Amino acid sequence: MRGAALIACLVLGLVQGCAGGGPRLPVPDGGGVGVSPDAALSFQRRAEGFYLRLAFRRFNTLETFNDFILRDHFQSPDLFFDYYADLAQELGAARFEKRRPEAVRIQEFVFEDVGSVRVLVIFRGRNGRPLRPGFIELERVDRWEWQGGTWWIRPGKV
Repeated sequence: MRGAALIACLVLGLVQGCAGGGPRLPVPDGGGVGVSPDAALSFQRRAEGFYLRLAFRRFNTLETFNDFILRDHFQSPDLFFDYYADLAQELGAARFEKRRPEAVRIQEFVFEDVGSVRVLVIFRGRNGRPLRPGFIELERVDRWEWQGGTWWIRPGKV
């Protein structure tokens, strides 16, 4: 079983490597670890559900701030507040029009150990600066941790 997980990680790495030279996560100090396909898929489903919910949401409105599904990915309200404030500030500083990403995708994730994952997320949206049509992107690295049978987002600097 461990060999199958290692092969799956190698194949995923080769596919991502051949797909292009997009942004990449730096290798963790201790190196990444291989996990079972079930563990990786469980994490991926939860993370994708969260990030897909962020697309087309304005981050300067109470509607998004009060979204109970977004809050359900954090162990406490204070952790959600920290994450939300940081993301809203980053979207504003990057000049996203109306602080609204139109697409959010997971570029890559790396298991640092069986209970900790770093995720590289790409936010894409319209440029909010006058006379600068087109799209802009924001890269963000989030940390997720496994506790109590659930994957939780852990705000903070990576």
